[in-house]
Amino acid sequence: MLENKREHLAKFQSLIALAVMLIAMSFLSDSFFTPENGLNILRQISVNLSLSIGMTLIILTGGIDLSVGAILALSGAVAAGLLKNGIMLEPLGVKLEFTVFGAIVSGLLVGSAAGLFNGVAVTRFKLPPFVATLGMFSIARGLTMLWTGGFPVTGLGSSFGSIGTGVFLQIPVPVWITGALVGVFVLLTRTTRFGRHVYAVGGNERASLLTGLPVDRIKIAVYTLGGLLAGVAGLIVTARLDSAQPNAGLGYELDSIAAVVIGGTSLSGGRGSVMGTVLGCLIIGVLNNSLFLLNVSPFWQQVVKGFVILAAVAVDRMSQRDR
Repeated sequence: MLENKREHLAKFQSLIALAVMLIAMSFLSDSFFTPENGLNILRQISVNLSLSIGMTLIILTGGIDLSVGAILALSGAVAAGLLKNGIMLEPLGVKLEFTVFGAIVSGLLVGSAAGLFNGVAVTRFKLPPFVATLGMFSIARGLTMLWTGGFPVTGLGSSFGSIGTGVFLQIPVPVWITGALVGVFVLLTRTTRFGRHVYAVGGNERASLLTGLPVDRIKIAVYTLGGLLAGVAGLIVTARLDSAQPNAGLGYELDSIAAVVIGGTSLSGGRGSVMGTVLGCLIIGVLNNSLFLLNVSPFWQQVVKGFVILAAVAVDRMSQRDR
């Protein structure tokens, strides 16, 4: 009886934490429960949610990705550079100009290629995910600096900017984008064979190999999807700022991993959900917004966020011991 109560509590711990935060803020700030602030929170978490969906898939397989922030910056910089300046093919003496659509596709392809590189490094070269993605972090940061020359790429136009600042039916476009991604990946993980295989690989990789699952291909696929979603986040950030910043995405890896763990996904793999990650992103978004409204120093905000992450990991470890 007691074990069943603990299991139910573990399932709803993220929802309970969010409810407690909302109730507390209803007393602490008059400006928290307003439509404008609600939309602001959703807009702010859209980038982290895009990154965290991909991170969820990767962690479900027992991996980790420390390069998502750097891939975000590289994807956004490539899209912005191609849109603004095109690319010169020196041997042919031809300059290619890019439309908004072409620049978007290019940015997404760059993110996917970086994720594919991570997947191949982890599976074919048997590198630990921590090492492989840390290497990609450095590679992507360096390529971003080389591509931009260390200077922001600005003046990208209103059509591209609408990705980050546009509004449709009174809801920000980034919220629509991430909402669609949530729907797609909830269906992917819950209703498809690929989703079942992701959980199987994370739950017991050796058993998955023995049953004939293509473990390497599954891992490559999830890392590629992680890179693709980092590319989506990069486009949103670049469009919102109307500028591709060479140092964009610094520290975003921490927020992404935090959202996934707070949402109930086990760092050991095999357990968790995309909807749990949505709750994790909401908790971090509400926490950041609450601390800002309460005029808490940004430095203390980092301290509080660190303690929240430690608490979430501690709860995860305790629940594993109980099992």
